[in-house]
Amino acid sequence: MSIAIIGGSGLDQLQEEAGLEPIYQQTPFGEHSQGVCKLNIGNTPVVFLPRHGKDHHLPPHKVNYRANMWLLKSLGITKIVAMNVVGGITDEMSPRTLLVPHQVIDYTWGREHTYFDGLHHDTPFIDKYVDHIDFTQPYSEALRQRIIGFLDQSKINHVNYGVYGCTQGPRLESAAEVQRLQNDGCHIVGMTAMPETALAKELEMDYASLGLVVNWAPGIAAEELSFGEIMQLVSEEMAHVQTFLPDLLEFLTLQH
Repeated sequence: MSIAIIGGSGLDQLQEEAGLEPIYQQTPFGEHSQGVCKLNIGNTPVVFLPRHGKDHHLPPHKVNYRANMWLLKSLGITKIVAMNVVGGITDEMSPRTLLVPHQVIDYTWGREHTYFDGLHHDTPFIDKYVDHIDFTQPYSEALRQRIIGFLDQSKINHVNYGVYGCTQGPRLESAAEVQRLQNDGCHIVGMTAMPETALAKELEMDYASLGLVVNWAPGIAAEELSFGEIMQLVSEEMAHVQTFLPDLLEFLTLQH
C-alpha cells in the first residue's frame, strides 16, 4: 500500500460509508485528523485521510497538518493525491472546472508549517534540526504528469495547470484580497494546500492535487452563489470524481 487520498470538502465520509474501523496512531506532533482508514478503491488498496476529520469539524487553520503527513509517512505512503475544493479567479477557472495545480503561493500565517523548527522530535523521519528544502516545484511533477496523462487518456475535461493561492480562512476573502491574488498570478484560491504540500515534500512523499472549482472567488462574478448552492456543486463534482477515482488509482499504481 503506497498511495493515500486526502479528502477535503465533499469527500470526507469514505470511512463511514465503507463501515471500516478508523486508524488511530500517536504521532510526535499530536493528534491527526479522525477517520483515517485503509480500504480498497476499485482494485487499489489505499489509505484515506479526511483532512477536516470524519465529521468535518476542523476548519482549515486548525487542521494538524504535521500530524497528518507524519502519519501517512509512517504507514508507508509514497504518493499522495489530495482533493482541494477551490474558488476560481481567472476566466479559465470557472465553476465545475477540474484542474491539476502546478504552483502555490502561501498567504497563511500561524500554522505549524515545518518539521525543521530547530527542535528534536524523536522521529525516524526527521533527522535534522534545520533543513531548507527545494520548493521550486511544490508539487511532484512526475505524479502531476501521470494524473494529467490519465485525464487526457480518459477524455475527462480538465486544466493541466494552476497557481493555488492559499489563504488563512476560515472566512472567505474580500474582493480586494482576491484582486491582490489575481495581480500576484493566482488562478484559484483555497485554504488547505499549505502547509500540506510543503510537509509532504519535507518527508519526501510525492504529492499532487486535484482541484475542483465550485464557485467564483469573491468579487469576480456579478452574482455570488449562496452557501447552499456551493455545497450542492461540491456534492455533484465530488460524485463525478468518485466515478473515475478507481481507474485513476489503478493507473497510478501501474505507472513507474
